[in-house]
Amino acid sequence: MASGTSQEFSLTRTAMKAELLDADTELKLAYAWRDERDEAALHRLITAYMRLAISMASKFKRYGAPMNDLIQEAGLGLMKAADKFDPDRGVRFSTYAVWWIKASIQDHVMRNWSMVRTGSTSSQKSLFFNMRRVQARLEREAAAQGETIDRHQLRQLISTEIGVPLRDVEMMEGRLSGSDYSLNATQSTEEEGREWIDALQDDGAQAAEKVEDSHDIAQLREWLLLALGALNDREQFIVRERKLREKPRTLESLGEELSLSKERVRQLEAAAFTKMRKSLEIQSQEVFHFLT
Repeated sequence: MASGTSQEFSLTRTAMKAELLDADTELKLAYAWRDERDEAALHRLITAYMRLAISMASKFKRYGAPMNDLIQEAGLGLMKAADKFDPDRGVRFSTYAVWWIKASIQDHVMRNWSMVRTGSTSSQKSLFFNMRRVQARLEREAAAQGETIDRHQLRQLISTEIGVPLRDVEMMEGRLSGSDYSLNATQSTEEEGREWIDALQDDGAQAAEKVEDSHDIAQLREWLLLALGALNDREQFIVRERKLREKPRTLESLGEELSLSKERVRQLEAAAFTKMRKSLEIQSQEVFHFLT
């Protein structure tokens, strides 16, 4: 912790000592980076506005992220701003950089606030950073007027105030009201209590299903072997190459190997399937469909 605080202090002190750029100098540096990819100009531009990045990062400390991480994300946002800044638009770099710095910090906070992804759309992001503030103000205003608003009314007011769908307000309220819990935590205070993970439904095949599947596969394999045994060697070869390979061979390639025309191979394949159908169609409809 001490190391982190020391590093934070060092970064802040260095940023505060950086030069203050006037509009003309800032413009020259921006042109030098955009047109000539002058890294010295880029470094000077970023260093001058790092104090802005640190100032914005400090406003997000209440979300629980380490300050050093927030400063790093703010720095990344500042570099993205420098890379995309167009000096021809006549806007100060600091004005343009504010959006990129804020977006980078907010993305980091939302990614790390919970193991469960909190939200990614613009409305969800707006709710995450504004809902509690707007809710507190609405509750204060209602109390000042001697009014009482229930949870449903409050959600509707928040939805209108922030300009987001009501369903997003309900979703975000649920996520912000809880925290992450381990699935290995017990459901009771007793030492032998069942863990929460034991209550999750297993989507995998159950034991009875596995036994049935294994029996069906074995039966299917037996029927196929009996049906293949009714074919001659050439017919067996064609069926294996056309139906039992992971990547079935073409009629042309089999014809070349067997010195037969493509049409002749097709005829032999059809004849082999006819023989196998007679052996299988009365035993298993599933195999019958496999051969059609």
